[in-house]
Amino acid sequence: MGRYAIGLDYGTLSGRAVLIDVATGEELASSVYEYPHGVMDEALPNGAKLPPDWALQHPSDYIGVLANTIPAVLKESGVNPCDVIGVGADFTACTVLPVKADGTPLCFLPEFEGEPNAYVKLWKHHAAQDKATRLNEIAASRGEKWLGNYGGKISSEWAIPKLWQVLDEAPQVYAAADRWIEAADWIIWQLTGVETRNSCTAGYKAIWNKNAGYPDDAFFKALDPRMEHVVDEKLSRTILPLGSRAGVITEAAASLTGLCPGTPVAVGNVDAHVCVPAVGIDGPGKMLAIMGTSTCHIMVDEKELQVPGMCGVVADGVLPGYYGYEAGQSCVGDHFAWFIDNCLPASYYEQAKAQGINIHQFLRQKAQVQRPGESGLLALDWWNGNRSVLVDADLSGVMLGMTLQTKPEEIYRALIEATAYGTRMIIENYREHGLAVEEFYASGGISQKDPMTMQIYADVINMPVRIAGSAQGPAYGSAMFGAVAAGKAAGGFDTIFDAARALGRVKDTVYTPNPENAAIYDKLFAEYRTLHDYFGRGENNVLKRLKALKAQSKGNA
Repeated sequence: MGRYAIGLDYGTLSGRAVLIDVATGEELASSVYEYPHGVMDEALPNGAKLPPDWALQHPSDYIGVLANTIPAVLKESGVNPCDVIGVGADFTACTVLPVKADGTPLCFLPEFEGEPNAYVKLWKHHAAQDKATRLNEIAASRGEKWLGNYGGKISSEWAIPKLWQVLDEAPQVYAAADRWIEAADWIIWQLTGVETRNSCTAGYKAIWNKNAGYPDDAFFKALDPRMEHVVDEKLSRTILPLGSRAGVITEAAASLTGLCPGTPVAVGNVDAHVCVPAVGIDGPGKMLAIMGTSTCHIMVDEKELQVPGMCGVVADGVLPGYYGYEAGQSCVGDHFAWFIDNCLPASYYEQAKAQGINIHQFLRQKAQVQRPGESGLLALDWWNGNRSVLVDADLSGVMLGMTLQTKPEEIYRALIEATAYGTRMIIENYREHGLAVEEFYASGGISQKDPMTMQIYADVINMPVRIAGSAQGPAYGSAMFGAVAAGKAAGGFDTIFDAARALGRVKDTVYTPNPENAAIYDKLFAEYRTLHDYFGRGENNVLKRLKALKAQSKGNA
C-alpha cells in the first residue's frame, strides 16, 4: 500500500494540485483550475468600476480549486483517497480578506457584494500605498525597532496597510469583519474547520515576531485610534510554526474534494517559501528565486540581520531553526505579458502562425540571437512598482535608448534583462550588508520554459543557475509539508529537513555564465544601478509626479 501527499498551490491566475508518492517523490498527477473571476483590477463582478492600483479576487474561485483539482488528481492517479496521508497548501501573499467568525467572506453577503473592500485584496493590490507611507513615517518617528526587520519599510502589499485602507474607506466592512485573514490560512480553515495562523505570513506580512509578538497596541492606536486593539479584534496571537498540523479534513471538505475525513492538513504557507525544501535547500548561502508573474527571492541564514530594502527576516519563517529572508520583484512574468499583449504588430502574430509556433516562442527566437548591449536599450523593471530594494509602489517603468530602428524583440529582451538586473540589485544588497549569496536556484514557470531568460540571468548575476526538479515547485513543496503534517509514523516525515533531503530535487540542467556576456552585463548593470538610484531614491521624483498627474486627470475625467 502506497503513501501519498497532495500539495495545493494558489497562484495569481489559477490554482493547482499535485499528488506525489511520498516514498519516491514521483509526481503521479497534477491539475490546474483557472480562476473564473481572474484578477479583478478594473471592475467588480457587478460591473462597478475600480480605481487605479486595485487588484481583487473572489474567494469562490479558491473553493473551485478544491472542488476541481483534488478530485482530478485522485482520478488521474487512481490512488485510493484514504492512502493520501497529508495535504498542504500555499498562496501568493500578502493576499487577505475580511470574513465573519465562521469564516464566511464578507463579499458573499448580499449587503457587501458591491463593496470593493469586502473582497480579497490580492498581493499586487497597491491602493494602500498612502497608508503604507504613513505607517512607515509613524513607525520611524516612534523608533519602532521591528521596522528594521522589514528593510526599513512596510510595503503597501502587506496586511496592515490593506486593513487600514478598509477601515478608512469602508468602516462598515471593517466593523462587520470578525477576522482579517490571509487566504493561505482561510483555505486551510475551509479544509479543517479550524482557524489557524501560520508563522510565515504572520511574520512577513503582518509584523509578527516569534520573540516579541506584534507591535504593541499603542503603535496601532498611533496609526488610527480605531485600530488600537486590531490584533485581538481582527487578527490572532496564536501562531503555528510551519510544518505543524492545522487539523484534519472535515466531512464537508471530504464531500467537496473526495479525500477521506481525518486526513492531516498542514498549516498554510507562502508559495515562494514553501518551494525552498522542494529544491533540496536545507541551509544558508543559497538563494531561491520563484519566477512567475512576480518573483520572490528566499534565503535562510543562522544570523539575523537588518538589511535595508528586504521584505523581511523572520525566525523560522522558511525552515525551523533559521532566519528566513525574503526579497522580491513586483513585476516579472506580468512584465513580459504586458508587452506581448500591448506592443506587438500584427505581422509578428502572422509570422508566428506561419511558423506554427506561439508568439512567446517567436519573440524568443528573434531575441536570443541578439548580443548583450546590441540593442542599445536599458530598462527599469518597475511596471508594477518596486518591491525590493526600494519598497515603493509609486514607481513606474522606464525604457531608455530607443531609436527609429528599435525592434519589438529588442524591447522584449531589454525587459527581460531589466528583471535580471533587479535580481542582481537584491543579491548585491544582501552581500553589502553581510548576507552571503553563494548559490542561485530558480523555480516557477519561467525557469522551466524559458532557457533564454535563464541564461540571461546567469550572465547578469554571474552565477550558475540551478533549476527546480518539479515544474510545480510550490505545489510539490506543499505536498512535502503535508507529509510532515502526517508524521513519520503515518508514512511521512517528522521534519521538513527529512523531507527536503529525501524528496528535494533539481534538474541536471545548469545555466553557466558566459564570461564575455557577463563582462558586458557588468557595464550595463552599472548604468542600471545609476538610473535605479536616480529615479528611485529621490534625486528625481518625476515618476511619482507623473503618477500623481495621472490620478488627478482620471479623477477630473
